[in-house]
Amino acid sequence: MPECRTRRLLVSLLLATCSCSALAAADPGLESGLIQALYLKKGTPQRAGTSGKAIRAYMREGYIGKRPDQRFDYTDYYLLKKPASFMGHELVLIEEEYITQYIGCCVSPGAGVTVRVQGSTQKLQAFARTQRCTLNDPVDIGHALNEVAIKNRMPKGHYASLSCRERDAERDEP
Repeated sequence: MPECRTRRLLVSLLLATCSCSALAAADPGLESGLIQALYLKKGTPQRAGTSGKAIRAYMREGYIGKRPDQRFDYTDYYLLKKPASFMGHELVLIEEEYITQYIGCCVSPGAGVTVRVQGSTQKLQAFARTQRCTLNDPVDIGHALNEVAIKNRMPKGHYASLSCRERDAERDEP
């Protein structure tokens, strides 16, 4: 009888390990799609990837809701519902700016992310430089969410925001 329980325990552990591996395997694909959406199209201030497609992938996997947590001006804000990584940090927010209806001046298409920093931000800094994005480090996440009318208590920590919109690329042009 104890052998049977031990065998069941081992099989359960093996299945749990496999399902964790499957989740881990899905996350890098999501992350690479989001990173691709932030790449700059050579010679233009436009982004190479499609942020909407990357965001829909996060929706399908249940990382974010089917609707944004908030739409403020031209930007959709999606808070992460379950842990995901972005360049070695904990991804907490995805933003997408686009126009559906003209409400005034200054839409700047593109996307951005906010992360809870885990270690060094060198990869984020290098990406911001090469892809002409804006990195705000540190950022007061509570204040930033409050400014767009999102009421959420984020854990204390070191947060940074990466914005990859047309205005970010245009600002750095020679």
